[in-house]
Amino acid sequence: MHARARTVILLALWWLGGTSLAAAQVPEGSRADSLAAVLNRLTARIDSLESGHCPDTTRLALPAPSGNARADSLLAVTAELDRRLRTLRDQRCAGAAPAAPAAPADTTDELAAIRAAAAGAAGGAAAAGGTPADTTAAPPPAPEPQAPRNASALNPEISATGDIRLVARDGHQHDNGVAREFEVGLQSTLDPYSTAKIFLSFENGEVGVEEGYLYWTGLPGKLRVDVGKFRQQLGDLNRWHLHALPETEYPLVYQRFLAPEGLSGVGVSLYTTLPVSLLGGTHEVWVQGTTAESQTLFGDGHQPSLLLRLQNFWQLNRSTYAQIGITGVGGNDDDSDLRSRLGGLDFRLTWRPPEAGTRREVTFRAEGYRLHATEAGTTTDRYGTFLDLSARLSRRWIAAGRYDWVEAPRGPDDTEWRITPSLTWWQSEFVYLRLEGEHRDSELEGTQNLLTLQAVFAMGPHKHETY
Repeated sequence: MHARARTVILLALWWLGGTSLAAAQVPEGSRADSLAAVLNRLTARIDSLESGHCPDTTRLALPAPSGNARADSLLAVTAELDRRLRTLRDQRCAGAAPAAPAAPADTTDELAAIRAAAAGAAGGAAAAGGTPADTTAAPPPAPEPQAPRNASALNPEISATGDIRLVARDGHQHDNGVAREFEVGLQSTLDPYSTAKIFLSFENGEVGVEEGYLYWTGLPGKLRVDVGKFRQQLGDLNRWHLHALPETEYPLVYQRFLAPEGLSGVGVSLYTTLPVSLLGGTHEVWVQGTTAESQTLFGDGHQPSLLLRLQNFWQLNRSTYAQIGITGVGGNDDDSDLRSRLGGLDFRLTWRPPEAGTRREVTFRAEGYRLHATEAGTTTDRYGTFLDLSARLSRRWIAAGRYDWVEAPRGPDDTEWRITPSLTWWQSEFVYLRLEGEHRDSELEGTQNLLTLQAVFAMGPHKHETY
């Protein structure tokens, strides 16, 4: 018979005979008091286990059998509860005691059953000794000293990524071997309400914090709140980390209008989904207030900037979905009398058949931006765009290509464009190699051709995390 069913039956039998035990002699009442104290200790251990600690697993000292069938059945129930609690403790506290051969995936229901049985038995034991089941008359003893929580459970999840490149140039050769970036990511769920992420970057002999933020989910209104330093939600690729891009570098319009590695800032981000649906779509909204780092947009100032983004998603059929986003960014630098307003429109179309999702996929991206800036009384409007197409040819091979076109954000007119075809081979989920060509043309600087071999490796639980 299942242990839980057997426990309930024994408790029921004992309860039916409770009046007989209540009329027993004084030594039998003392035995019930002793058993009630044991059950109180058992309850304290259950409290400790439920709160995430590892209680003592010393076998509880039970009174000797009395020969009374019903009283001895209660002893058996208590011994069974003690055994089950120690088994659950071993399963939850790895390393504190030998684990049971077959641990269930979730012991919450078992622990609840033990608690209910222990509470019922404790009340019954008090009744057996002739005392009402009221714990206020005799409060339970203080919980026993608890073993320290498993130290490994407090450690954050640690991941690391390396990006190494070998570059050949036309003309004068320099910087042919480049350790483009090493990134270390630390993540931890702090409690049921919040999670923290920190990404440290090692680049050009310097250490920096690429991102470090705390976020809350499950708030009223389906709201998510991020606080800290984060890459901002602009376009489809600005949020992505460098090693996750479909090409080796960020699009030219990001580099020229935002910053060499896109837009990031310190502040607060609010995200939610709208409760309406247009043509069966899903609509998401971001509002981000930061002191963003962008020489182009905000100069050397650290005054507040505001970003608003509306992102719309439609599942067109089982294999195809489309995404359209609208972004606006604005900020000032009073020290240099700079006012910048950036507007962007982005589009993404992905085809991924469910039956071959790991072997076939085609994604097309297109983004366009207008930068309206006023500095020292001079107003300029500059534009930039890029088109990106990537195709997964098989489980390991991905072909991609991007076309960039952008005007100089301020100053003399200069138009720059670039073509970057690439071929990526995924050796495994930990390593990929990419061969990429680049042809760049600038009205002021002329042309340049590059051939890059990129090797990216990752380790840890969050390998090649996109963002």
